[in-house]
Order: sequence, then C-alpha cells, then structure tokens
Amino acid sequence: MTPEPDITPLTEVRLCEEGLRRYREALEAGTVSGEVPGCLVRSGLLKRLPGGPGVVYVPVPPAIAESLLARHVERDIEERRKSLEALHSSFLAAEAVYRKVQRRGELPIESLRGEEVIGEALRKAVASCREELLTAQPGGGRPPALLAEALPRDLALLRKGVRQRTLYQHSVRSHTPTLAYIEQVLAEGARVRTVDEIFERVIICDRTIAFIPGTEERKSAALAVRHSGVIEFLAKMFDHAWERGEPVAITAERHRPDLLTSSVRRTVLRMVVSGHTDESIATRLGMSARTVSTHIRKVSEALGSRSRAELGYLLSQRRLLDEGGGLPDGTPRSPARQRRPPARESCG
Repeated sequence: MTPEPDITPLTEVRLCEEGLRRYREALEAGTVSGEVPGCLVRSGLLKRLPGGPGVVYVPVPPAIAESLLARHVERDIEERRKSLEALHSSFLAAEAVYRKVQRRGELPIESLRGEEVIGEALRKAVASCREELLTAQPGGGRPPALLAEALPRDLALLRKGVRQRTLYQHSVRSHTPTLAYIEQVLAEGARVRTVDEIFERVIICDRTIAFIPGTEERKSAALAVRHSGVIEFLAKMFDHAWERGEPVAITAERHRPDLLTSSVRRTVLRMVVSGHTDESIATRLGMSARTVSTHIRKVSEALGSRSRAELGYLLSQRRLLDEGGGLPDGTPRSPARQRRPPARESCG
C-alpha cells in the first residue's frame, strides 16, 4: 500500500531505482496508478489526484518539488532563529545587571590628574582609614610644607588607633625637617624604617585602596587602585621592603638616628660598579649628586684609585662590597701601600 505523505521536513532526498523507474513512467504517460515507492510521495515528485476511481498520481517537476520541501526547511530554520533570539534576549537583562554591579563594585583603576585632584583624593582616602596606613616615600627628605600639612592628619589617625608604617630612604636620616616629623609620629606610636632604595611611591589605606604614580611626573598624575589583587601585591612588596629596612629611633637622649653611612656608601659603590652615573644614583637613592660624588671621592682617595674604572676594579678585587666586607673610612692610603692592577702580559 502506498504510504501517506510524510510532512516531516526533509534535508535530503534518496530515490531508489524503482522510484526513478516509476517516475519516468509517470512523466511519459502523464499519470501513474497503483502502488508507488514511498520515496516519490515523500519527496513530492508524485502528487495524488483527488477524487476519481482508484489511486492516481501525477508527476511534479523536480524544481517545484524541491521548492515545496525547502519551504518546510526554511520555516524550521526561521523557528529555530526565533528560538535563538529569544534565548539571547533572556540573558540580556542578566548581562546588564552583571556589568552594572561589576562597574559599581570594582572600578579597579582610576586615573587622577592635577595636584589638587590628587591631593583631595588622598586626603579623603587617608581620613577614612580605620585600621592601617602604609606609606613608602622615595626621594629623600620631604618638603617642609608637605610635612606640615601631613603632621596633624597623621597624628589624628594615630590617636584614633590607626596603625602606621612608613618607609623612607636612608638619606632622610640627615634631613632635619623630616626628622622633626618622624620624631612626633614615633611618639604617638608610628613605626618608621629606612632602606637604601624603595621600589616606588605608594600609599595603601586599609588594604582597600592604594595610590601609585600615574607617570614619571608624579605631581600631576596618579592612579587610585581598588583591585584587591593589585593591592595585595603592592602590600607584599611593601612588607618585603619593610623586612629589610632599618628602624629609625629618636629619643630624648639621641635626637638624630644612626646615619648608616657605611650602608649608604656600600649601596652607592654597588651602583657605581653596575655602571650608573652620579645623577642616576642620586635619583634612586634620594640624595644629591654632590653627596654621591663625596662618597665616591672618599673611597677613591682611601684606596688610591685614580679613575672610576680603577675604583670598580679595586672594589671587586678586594671584595669590599660583599656582606660583611669592611669599607675604608675615607683616609687616603700612603703611596707605598697602594695597590695597582697587575700589568697585562705582552704577546711578544
């Protein structure tokens, strides 16, 4: 018995040999009756004539049959496209909420431009500190005007119980205005240490917001960072520097801390050996180029060095820059005891 037409959309048509033979008969005779292969009915190549005696089919041109089937497929594609659009639309609201919360909750890095804007942002953040304030200040002694502005604010925080740790460079140990500030905050419980070189200026408030320079021109650009991962990284860098720092102690009996001259001089000489200029060393260690030159000159005189290259050679030969190695005190050596690098052997 001839099967009823299958209205399920087809994606391909497979015609058997018998189907092709019967389709040819229908084309030649104009109609075909009796049993016909189901592939001809499903593909639409034969259409049953309504009414009349018996079962009679007429042939349909392949292009027409294909077009009729394609309409089913196109309708199915359209329905699936609409389903896909509905699925996409159903997530749009959730995506909007997600992005809004992310923007509101994170704002991980904010660019601050101009001294007034930076200063106000710092004042607001520091004033809101409740537990801890970490500060790393490279560049040596700080300007008296900035110290005068910071002192009452920092004293107020300390009296509220906010823990404060501050890192400076060793060069502040001879800077009177900075020492006066340090003496007063130490008396209220702050902790201050110095290191030879600080990785960069940073201020961290309660480990929820950090301020770092935005460009090399620190006064005009800064970044306020609220990303927890970045703040944790900066705090670890601070703690690492803190661990190798030297505590600053100022008491009634001793108004000036140890100048750490040997440590500073060793750092200067290491940088000389590494090829840094006096200006570069001064910038990194927070001191003047004149002070750098003085350190280099005193050691050169003590070792009897006549050039920067020879100084580097003598320091390396005598391992004076190794931990525990004793640096000369600056007293020039007598000519009879001065050592010179050995003469190069001749090739001839």
